[in-house]
Amino acid sequence: MKTNSAGIGKTLKHLFTEKIIYVVLIVLVIAIICIEPRFLSLTNLQNILAQSSTRIIIALGAGMVLMVRGCDLSTGRMIGLAAVISASLLQTADYAYRMYPGLAELPLIVPLLLVVALCAVLGLLSGACVAVLKVPPIIATLAMQLVLYGACSIYFDREPYGAQPIGGITSDLTDIGIGSLKIGPVRIPYLTIIAVAAIVVMWVLWNKTKFGKHMYAVGGNPDAAQVSGVNVKKILMITYSLGAVMYAVAAVLEVGRIGTASNTTGNGYEMDAIASCVVGGVSMSGGIGSVGGIVTGVFIFTVINYGLSFIGVNMYWQYIVKGLIILLAVIIDMRKYAKRK
Repeated sequence: MKTNSAGIGKTLKHLFTEKIIYVVLIVLVIAIICIEPRFLSLTNLQNILAQSSTRIIIALGAGMVLMVRGCDLSTGRMIGLAAVISASLLQTADYAYRMYPGLAELPLIVPLLLVVALCAVLGLLSGACVAVLKVPPIIATLAMQLVLYGACSIYFDREPYGAQPIGGITSDLTDIGIGSLKIGPVRIPYLTIIAVAAIVVMWVLWNKTKFGKHMYAVGGNPDAAQVSGVNVKKILMITYSLGAVMYAVAAVLEVGRIGTASNTTGNGYEMDAIASCVVGGVSMSGGIGSVGGIVTGVFIFTVINYGLSFIGVNMYWQYIVKGLIILLAVIIDMRKYAKRK
């Protein structure tokens, strides 16, 4: 009897120390359902999936940087720059306020590859500052954030229309952003299908490749990784660059989802991405985390945002709830790190 009691006690202790975030999510969802049972509708599920999809892609990129003991504060502004550039090149020919009136309509792949290449180079520069110049990640990416916002605003605030949101996006992109695949009574957003593909690719990269193993090694102990033959500088630079590629893809998809872009697009996305990763179990100390955990973290925040808005909770209270959950996740992470030491 004592053994069973001890086992139950140990299980409960593990639940409320290691899995408390999931307990909080379950309690919140139950409370939302009790207040508004319609929250469980199929339409709401589809909306949550659509809203989560681009955030998942962004968080997977940010999670890679966290895994190697980094922190990318330029995420949101890089998304904004990629969104503005891709939107300006994907306007319909008959749109009255085209940024490039004489430009023929381009196939989607051209602007996509352009912003992917641009963001890959920008991410590589951030990685080089961290790996080669030994600039602290938070400073290197903060500087990049400011540079990108300035560059994006200069590009966006164009003559003769001024800082007017870029609209008139071609159906090639908007159909992907708001369309869905119908299977019986269920509609699966195209964005969700793309997000699932990204999840699979990243899972394979993290868990089945030499790069993934080296990424975990660098995050766990860069000095030990260096001694064991891992090129730490190379891994850091590639990681920042691959993270930026994820931001670029997400930026183009966001343009398709919302149908417009401006120099404020992506503002604050870096905080949501980092928070989702931490809540999903990615350690701020590096070397610990999983693709599945990141996806779970994104869904937690999407459910909280959507659910609290659905029942009419004031936006300011939503910030308080999100902040407390982030704080709780970091405290749990710190306790785990202290135990490992």
